[in-house]
This record gives sequence, structure tokens and C-alpha cells, in this order.
Amino acid sequence: MPSSRLALTLGTATLVLMGCSSISLDQPAPKADAAGSGSDVRVVRSYDNSFDGEISGTPAPDSRFAKVKIGMELEQVYKLIGEPDQLYNHTTGKNWIPFYFGADGQRIVTHYRGEGCLTYSAGGVFNGKKQLLRMDVDAAGQCYKP
Repeated sequence: MPSSRLALTLGTATLVLMGCSSISLDQPAPKADAAGSGSDVRVVRSYDNSFDGEISGTPAPDSRFAKVKIGMELEQVYKLIGEPDQLYNHTTGKNWIPFYFGADGQRIVTHYRGEGCLTYSAGGVFNGKKQLLRMDVDAAGQCYKP
């Protein structure tokens, strides 16, 4: 390789690395809830302490969502509170990472009329669990946007 080409390649690599050094590692600001009311989303530990999930809003004590816990599997929730009124699934950005075998390549979003939305991981290549990741207490149903 001629020395000018090598210098150009090294110079480009240096610029790329310098550009990456400006990435902020600060914690993100609290998220607004899906309904857009501006209230903060609470981060809560799953019932088995294996990961952190999110809850937006507070379920009424006698509601179906009051019985549900972050980390429960889709089938458990269905048996406990019944099937949703609407459901859709979508891929996440992790689905496009080469050799990503985690459980978060897809999501399932369910809507319970008068209650809100429940979002699950849709399982992965080696993890077939569909676990509850997020609860949006939103009686108006604005959390459901297929």
C-alpha cells in the first residue's frame, strides 16, 4: 500500500474514533408516559429480580392491571386478567444486530379497553419467553398506536 494511502486510511480512522468520543454516557432524562401527560415513567424491578421494567401511571386498586407484575409471562397475564381487546407486534432495532440472540428483537403490545397497554418482549432465538416489560395505565387508550 503506498504511504499516502496508508496515511489517508489512518487519518480517517482517527477522525471516526474522535467522533465517537463525543458520545454522552449520561443517564437519559425521565421519559414522558405514552399518553403524553408528562408524568414520569417509574422503573421497577421484575417480580423475579431478573430485569428492570417500566410502569407509566398507577392502576386503580380494584383494576385488572393491579394484579399484573412486571416480568410475568404473556400466558400468565392472560390467565389472570383475560385476553386483550387489541394486539400488535413489531420488531425492535436489536432485531437487525448481526448475531444478536437476545430476547428483545420483537415486542408485543396489548391494549385492554378502559385500562391501558401492556408491552412484552416477544422472545428470541434461544429465549421463547414473552415477558411483560412495560405497563401503561391509560384509560383513554392513547398508549395503543399500531
